[in-house]
Amino acid sequence: TSHGTRPGERPARLLVEFLSTRQADVLRFLTDPAIPATSNDAERELRPAKLQQNISGRLTSDTVTQDRYTILGYLRTAAKHGRDVMTTLREVVTGRAWIPDWPPATPA
Repeated sequence: TSHGTRPGERPARLLVEFLSTRQADVLRFLTDPAIPATSNDAERELRPAKLQQNISGRLTSDTVTQDRYTILGYLRTAAKHGRDVMTTLREVVTGRAWIPDWPPATPA
């Protein structure tokens, strides 16, 4: 019921308490192969862009960086859905943007 005084102990305890009542959600990746066990795939997709930005020495505004990652995320989502990236980009530019289907609802 109480927490210690070490730095980070309270947030860690709150996280454990939050997750303790959501075991099915936390362990869903064990029963559903479509759900990755980590977010490493998402992080891996950002590394080349961040590396290029660091190497080039370009400092861009937050708005430009956000726009770049929004476009990149959209195109990678399309590719994961089996769509050709150049076709998808052409459709966006011509005003016929592709929207992914909503995932099916999971029973509670």
